[in-house]
Amino acid sequence: MRKESLKFLEKLLDAPSPSGYEQPAQRVFREYVTPFCDEVTTDVMGNVFARVAGKGKNLPRVMVVGHTDEIGLQVKYIDDKGFLFFAAVGGVDAHLTPGKRVAIHTATGPLAGVIGKKPIHLMDAKDRETVVKLESQYIDIGATDKKEAQKLVRVGDAVTFESSFTRLHGDRVASRGFDDKAGCFIVAEVLRLVKGSGKKLNVDLYGVSSVQEEIGLRGGTTSSYSVNPDVGICVEVDFATDQPDVEKKHNGEVALGKGPILPRGANINPRLFDLLNTTAEREKIAVQHTAIPRATGTDANVMQITRGGVATALVKIPLRYMHTPVETISLADLENAARLIAAALEQILSREEFIPQ
Repeated sequence: MRKESLKFLEKLLDAPSPSGYEQPAQRVFREYVTPFCDEVTTDVMGNVFARVAGKGKNLPRVMVVGHTDEIGLQVKYIDDKGFLFFAAVGGVDAHLTPGKRVAIHTATGPLAGVIGKKPIHLMDAKDRETVVKLESQYIDIGATDKKEAQKLVRVGDAVTFESSFTRLHGDRVASRGFDDKAGCFIVAEVLRLVKGSGKKLNVDLYGVSSVQEEIGLRGGTTSSYSVNPDVGICVEVDFATDQPDVEKKHNGEVALGKGPILPRGANINPRLFDLLNTTAEREKIAVQHTAIPRATGTDANVMQITRGGVATALVKIPLRYMHTPVETISLADLENAARLIAAALEQILSREEFIPQ
């Protein structure tokens, strides 16, 4: 991967962005894409819109979107001893949280904490087999009492898991937040590739870094309404099935390093799918296929049904260990997804070509 792109990816992953608290990551996104775009704006929701104008007037609008928010926690209550009780922001697995290091994002900066747990020696045998509910777990910041804790932390502060960008063997990397900063990264790289090609597209391109996807596709809903695209490509992650404990019958045969995923189903415009698929063949980019018979649960779902309807497709990145602090991907899959989308955009000539016949 290009050195500058990898540096951007690491910086984006490091920036905290639980749903509703995305602006540290959005600032990183804005700074990176500004040189590649004709206009960069942010709406009241916090969505970022990066526009690259095409050649001509009244061109089709194409929106490429990835959400920048990640799962996390939020401080709900501080007890008399200074321990912080919390709630989940998005789908947090209660199996994973005890014993984790966290960062509480306070008004004065990040504050270190740990999620405590009763020692196994003091637990009854039956309790060792029971998952402690999130509402019963707590964060220890080292405060001696409530008064001291309240000087450092406010109810409502966001919390993220401490997890550094880790290089594994080959091109595999692990971090928290690849869901869906992988998609956000690819959106930015598409903008860079389009600008760097020196060619003017036959479309007006909007690269969108959306917010609050993990709690109900909120930013995808409002940004799709604002852009009012004719064509939309959502970039997301998907469950890799090449780890030992995942059933392939659930999500198909999906492996890291075998290329981006092109799903088919009701959420996917068949002509846009064909365009992406044939582009992959022409550019010699390996792709994988999955089937999603209903709504996809991504920003593509709300994009498709905005206003009068949008020709929508999904490009997904294989991901192991989703919603953990060690989400794992292949860097090559990221690069190939960006190449695929940028090449496909060059083939779009009109808004009418995606009307099913």
